[in-house]
Amino acid sequence: MMRTILTVLVWMWALGAVAQEPVELITYNIRMNTSGDGEHAWPYRKDDVAALFRFHRADIFCVQEALPEQMDDLQAAFPDFTYEGVGRDDGKRLGEFSAVFYNHKRFKKLDGGTFWLSDTPEACSFGWDAACRRVCSWVELEDLETGEILHVFNTHFDHRGEEARRESAQLILDRIEEISEGSGAVVLCGDFNLAPDSEPISLIQSKLHDAFLVTEQAPYSSVATYHGFTYDDPPRDRIDYVFVSDDVKVLRYGGLTDSRDRSFFSDHLPVLVTLQFVNK
Repeated sequence: MMRTILTVLVWMWALGAVAQEPVELITYNIRMNTSGDGEHAWPYRKDDVAALFRFHRADIFCVQEALPEQMDDLQAAFPDFTYEGVGRDDGKRLGEFSAVFYNHKRFKKLDGGTFWLSDTPEACSFGWDAACRRVCSWVELEDLETGEILHVFNTHFDHRGEEARRESAQLILDRIEEISEGSGAVVLCGDFNLAPDSEPISLIQSKLHDAFLVTEQAPYSSVATYHGFTYDDPPRDRIDYVFVSDDVKVLRYGGLTDSRDRSFFSDHLPVLVTLQFVNK
């Protein structure tokens, strides 16, 4: 009898150990491919961007400003990954992507899609006073080892439209509730072009937690995330975020300052989080 009890306890412990496997997630505005960037143009840094994701062992990485050729480069560099996302200017391959790459050897896609940050979110459209079309791409994933469900949302808010940023925040919160149906872990990340004390960020924080503020281990390295390729000046603004639902524990948070030859790999710094699911 005692042996049976011990066997059951060991089995339950083993299941718990599997369920606690952390997820390494990186969000990174990789800067669009434009020849006007000179020595910082994409062809000179694409290998470093891929190496960063690989070195930090990302299970999921979310990119902003990625043009079709950049998406192709990343897909070629990560054959074990699949992405969810479309070009914002035609819903296919035209314009910037806000895509979610995930390791398909660890995760199975259950659902996914893209909506536009506008009052007609199902149509390729401009929203409110935005200068550009903006999107949010999302994917519902099942961890193949544990069966746990994770919803990842990735976005890039407009850099000019104040109304657009406010309305975008509310739209995304509404869509998160609709898509997740109140169950399964949620991660929202991206370049929000907003300071932490702004109204739209406060709105998001009314439903989700800023990973920077709730990480169990003190935030590592840089707090700010935007620097504009100025290596010798400290990054100026924290405008890139990861938000999580109640059932996601943030074990680590870092604003990564990886560089080569005194040059960063983008005009933003990537944010790395180590996440763990929490049973409610």
